[in-house]
Amino acid sequence: MHMSSLFIAGRWVAPLAGEFLPVIDPCTGTTYATIARGGAGDVDLAVCAARRALQGPWAALSATDRGRILTRAALGILAHAEEIADIESRDTGKPRAQARAEIDVAARYFEFYGGAADKHAGQVIPFLSGHQAIVTREPLGVTAHIIPWNYPAVMFGRTIAPALAVGNAAVLKPSEDACLTILRLADILADAGLPDGALNIVTGLGEEAGAALSAHPGIDFITFTGSPRVGTLVQQAAAATPVRCVLELGGKSPQILFEDADIEQALPVIVRAILQNAGQTCSAGSRVLIASSRYDDWAPRLADAFRATRAGLPSENADCGPLINATQHARVRKFLQRAVEDGIPLLAEGQLDASLAAQGYFVRPALFGPVPRDHALAREEVFGPVLSVLPFEDEADAVALANGTDYGLVAGVWTQDASRQARLSRALRCGQVFLNCYGAGGGVELPFGGVGRSGHGREKGLLALEEMSLAKTVVQRYA
Repeated sequence: MHMSSLFIAGRWVAPLAGEFLPVIDPCTGTTYATIARGGAGDVDLAVCAARRALQGPWAALSATDRGRILTRAALGILAHAEEIADIESRDTGKPRAQARAEIDVAARYFEFYGGAADKHAGQVIPFLSGHQAIVTREPLGVTAHIIPWNYPAVMFGRTIAPALAVGNAAVLKPSEDACLTILRLADILADAGLPDGALNIVTGLGEEAGAALSAHPGIDFITFTGSPRVGTLVQQAAAATPVRCVLELGGKSPQILFEDADIEQALPVIVRAILQNAGQTCSAGSRVLIASSRYDDWAPRLADAFRATRAGLPSENADCGPLINATQHARVRKFLQRAVEDGIPLLAEGQLDASLAAQGYFVRPALFGPVPRDHALAREEVFGPVLSVLPFEDEADAVALANGTDYGLVAGVWTQDASRQARLSRALRCGQVFLNCYGAGGGVELPFGGVGRSGHGREKGLLALEEMSLAKTVVQRYA
């Protein structure tokens, strides 16, 4: 692997400043590799390489040929899936089985958008007599992609595959905390026949390489997934050009259990939805809202399920692994400490070997409840394996409580009442609603994004092709 290099114009190159960053194993807190510390000069080289690709062989390819490259990339990812999963698991600390499943999802993105590349069509508009009006779909140009550390392989597929499918040339800045998988995937795309410069990768710090990319005058579009604070900075930088952004900035997603919920079906889903990736998931179901008439029965059952969970090493395939870094570890522990100090009942904790807690960024899965509605634990994104339980009185109260945060990304509704399902689907202020389920594997086909502090725009599904392409109206007078 080319861990200490940048991928620019189809070549692996050293960073201009000759500086590097440590790669930390979250299970031990120790350094095991280095990556290039790219800066503004490296970003400029990458943007220029992408611009050249738009004027060369990449631009000359048909939509069908672009799709074939992406399809070959999907097959290449699957052919090296075990190797890539090992890299992903070591880099992030997530259970090896989870990492392996995510490599399949990454491949599915390239398969899906490979098949969609030559089907993303424009339209004919009925217009004045003697005129023809059409809308074409064209590449935006150079697209910038800044992605987080929690799902490197999946995020790579989610943002790069649709950008390439419509013919853009991309510059990707991955998180410095987890990017080794992405460097390996760059080789696979090159082997699939992707022309030089169509994809460029600059590793480095967010405040250096990320800031330089979001403010670069040569880009035409930005996707960013991360914190609301950084998302605001990205949008402010983009406004100076100005270019359009798609921002996915987190959530405080509720799971709502009405009196008629199938609790046997719901319990394992609720636990998995907060413990997957140690809770470091934007769409994590971090709040459980339980009908007050059922609270005394169902909260103890949820506590029993939590006590049976375990955090462990990737090789153990436990319910979750460590948090990604020391900063995140300290942040989650601060939330836990505040909850205890404020007297919120700790209903249950998962299991954790004492030796792991001493050497890595592990925390016990924790269940709190009832959590006061105005408490930080009920309103702010913890981004850790911490679940809040809150009772509600009736349907209107459930909706008010579910919508009672600044976020609006995902919601789960558990009820057998079809009319209630329809009402809640409309009333909940979020981008996705799941009825008697939560999440859907990789959800590659499902448009994804939020409202409010969760950001704007949509990724995934066919809507991503619209976000990453230009609609051009052409009117011809023929009589």
